Amino acid sequence: MKRIDFENGTVTGNILGAALPMLVAQILSLLYNIVDRVYIARIPEVGTAALGAVGLCFPLVVIITAFANLFGSGGAPLFSIYRGKKKEQEAGRIMNTSFSMVCCSAVVLMIIGLLFARPLLILFGASESALVYAYPYMMIYLIGTLPSMVAVGMNPFINAQGYSTIGMFSVAIGAIANLLLDPLFIFVLNFGVRGAAIATVLSQGLSAVFVLFFLTRRSELRVHFLKKEEISECIGYAKNIVSLGTSGFIMQLTNSLVSICCNNVLSVTGGDIYISVMTIVSSVRQLVETPIYAMNEGASPILSYNYGARRPARVRKAGVIMASMILGYTAVMWSVIILAPHALIRIFSSDEVLMKDAVIALKQYFAAFIFMDLQYIGQTVFKSLNKKKQAIFFSLLRKVFIVVPLTYLMPYALHMGTRGVFLAEPVSNVIGGSFCFITMLSTILPELKRMENSAK
Repeated sequence: MKRIDFENGTVTGNILGAALPMLVAQILSLLYNIVDRVYIARIPEVGTAALGAVGLCFPLVVIITAFANLFGSGGAPLFSIYRGKKKEQEAGRIMNTSFSMVCCSAVVLMIIGLLFARPLLILFGASESALVYAYPYMMIYLIGTLPSMVAVGMNPFINAQGYSTIGMFSVAIGAIANLLLDPLFIFVLNFGVRGAAIATVLSQGLSAVFVLFFLTRRSELRVHFLKKEEISECIGYAKNIVSLGTSGFIMQLTNSLVSICCNNVLSVTGGDIYISVMTIVSSVRQLVETPIYAMNEGASPILSYNYGARRPARVRKAGVIMASMILGYTAVMWSVIILAPHALIRIFSSDEVLMKDAVIALKQYFAAFIFMDLQYIGQTVFKSLNKKKQAIFFSLLRKVFIVVPLTYLMPYALHMGTRGVFLAEPVSNVIGGSFCFITMLSTILPELKRMENSAK
């Protein structure tokens, strides 16, 4: 098995070696949700309505993913920092603690979801007609909560050991299975929306089995559920994992919160058609953001490992390379969104009525998307270097304190209607992204300089 050498390889080679397989993995992972939506939109007669309804399930799906990343993305940087310090035993305990928390939270979330799915979907803006499609999809999806969270939450520990290609395969297995099973269950067996959920659950199960097989049989550090006598000594690790993972957790939860707010406002100002428009805009955003996420996550273990090993020059270089890659990619994608929005929208729907409204909404939503990069870059550096307070603060700032108020203020107080909902995003990108990036530069660069001077 080919493994990336974080200590001796070139920084550029390490980032590309981790980011490229992760990019493939993230694109394939995106297929879980995107393929469902593409097929659902093409169900005869009810496709557009069903697409909007499944979009209402998105906040719950995001919440489940957020908890998986709370423990996975929270534990993996600490895992890498301790490995950089050559403390392998502590690194192993961190991974086992993360795994135990992923499993326990999955069971709790599944039970809560199954009990309260209907009132939650209504809270998210589902009408009685939308519930016909959203409720059965969500109930089936919730059954697969444990394998879904294990696949998502433990994959970072494969990448953190340098096995990014194995991490890619774990996602590829599930994504390809989903691609094949979706048409079978939706159209051939005529299960409709329920078929999409069944295919997703089975596919996530395959990914989870692969991840567990590798981490329990093939990796250098083997994962296991915490034994009773280990729990007390791992409480400290658990607190650190949660506090470091909280920034990403908040970002995902607030994405869910923003989706709920947007759907509520859009249902009043634009009706059910605009719920479908927002589903398409969210889908395009997932598509565009996936490579950015891969670049961030590819650079994260290199940043963490070298920070733990007290190699500030390599930390700085990794940050510069990561930022250059992200900004270059975004410039290209932003041009595509502005110049050829129809091409992106047609991936998800061929409904001409939907197309007209979706093109305008897409251009408004992505008007200042390049500023979002500044948030991503700053957040990744803060999280990778174990800067918990800054990571949490900037997660809250952009979404909770800027986007949510604007989502209500611009449509109602400024009388901008549906346009105000979509324009709230670029305004928040400019303010939140700039503030996060400037703070990162003014705090992290001086610390790296001090670390460099102390080593002389």
